[in-house]
Amino acid sequence: MINDTIAGISTAVGNSGITVIRLSGPQAFLIADVIFKGKSTVQEQESHTIQYGKIISPKTGDIVDEVLLTKMESPRTYTREDVVEINSHGGYTIARTLLNLLYESGARPAEPGEFTRRAFLNGRIDLSQAEAVMDIIQARTQRVSKVAVKQLEGSVSKKLDDIRERLISLLSAIEVNLDYPEYDAEEVTLAQAGNTTKEIIGILDELINSFSFGKLLREGMEVVIAGRPNVGKSSLMNRLTRKNRSIVTDIPGTTRDIIEEYINIKGIPVKLVDTAGVRETSDKVEQQGVERSVKAISEADFAIVMADAHTLLTEEDEIILKKVQEEGKPFVLCFNKVDLIKEEKRERLKKNMPEAVFMSITEDIGIEALEERIFKFATENIQDMDNQVLITNTRHENQLKKAKSYLEAVYTASQTGMTLDMVALDLKAALEELGKITGHYADEDVINAIFSRFCIGK
Repeated sequence: MINDTIAGISTAVGNSGITVIRLSGPQAFLIADVIFKGKSTVQEQESHTIQYGKIISPKTGDIVDEVLLTKMESPRTYTREDVVEINSHGGYTIARTLLNLLYESGARPAEPGEFTRRAFLNGRIDLSQAEAVMDIIQARTQRVSKVAVKQLEGSVSKKLDDIRERLISLLSAIEVNLDYPEYDAEEVTLAQAGNTTKEIIGILDELINSFSFGKLLREGMEVVIAGRPNVGKSSLMNRLTRKNRSIVTDIPGTTRDIIEEYINIKGIPVKLVDTAGVRETSDKVEQQGVERSVKAISEADFAIVMADAHTLLTEEDEIILKKVQEEGKPFVLCFNKVDLIKEEKRERLKKNMPEAVFMSITEDIGIEALEERIFKFATENIQDMDNQVLITNTRHENQLKKAKSYLEAVYTASQTGMTLDMVALDLKAALEELGKITGHYADEDVINAIFSRFCIGK
């Protein structure tokens, strides 16, 4: 039972048209009545209605602001507690003044993520849904937001609940057989346990395999543009970002440092990294840029290796390509400046190198083909992006792998004739690992770590 009442700003801090201040807890209505004066008191106001009024300082009687106050009675609220939301004029000074009045009237400052934490503790959402709230806030594309909203609505939770129900049913039947053999209960055999766990292992594999794409959606895919100087890396960066982010000149070695920018390719967030041209150089500053370029290649998820359509692959290009291949990076080879070669030669090159992308950044040729190649790589293991349940959280993936290992032990036991009591132990362990995802088995340190990443007011 949570006995105190918290207050915090639920909108971004700073100058804005409106600031929303949220109050949640058993004394929310009483505290709001101390500083709010409207047509009726907050306690008399009907639930889930908005009332115009003024915030007045109890000490001085001064009017602080004109506001709209929303009253929401539990349990039909975000936290399942009594909630008041005050819509005041935006601005740091007004917001800070209103908060201080609420603190003086009995509320305490909300900690980061405490409103969502209360929603979890009060059973409105589970732990995976709470994490989805932060994913919605941080989503960089509409597709990412859509996946996070589905998780908030319980797509992952429902899948895991179905699995847990099947395991609980199996475990219950086994324990009845073990503890009460005299009762006329249906006997559970090792073969039945093996068949059930084999099916569930298949479902867990699907979830685990979705993580590579889910993580990519959540955190973004890092794509590095690599190549020797003056092949058009910076021009490509500017074209894809639709900004003059990188300096473009005819002088080789213009880009001396790493330049990064997020772009959206068909709903996939991509961190595009423009690197210094990789080549032998005596310029110490350029040398540092080359070293950073090599490091960027090793850290990227995917590489765009750029070359010149005139010269095709030079010795320098081959060195860069070998570096990318040694790092085991998936890549696409792009030949720029095809507008400067004859059509006949262009078609011959395309026929001889069908996996390469031939482009002209100045003529806007091949850009869509490059974006399609990046998108295809990102989504190659996903069958149905809009309806498939995706795992986007590293913590969830780790717990799924642990649960799977225990179920694999159950399956092995079913094939080797181990006793049912050993099977029961592994089933319990698998249930616990799955329960850690949703919070059925709550680890206080994990919960603290999750909510510490939230902003105050959410």
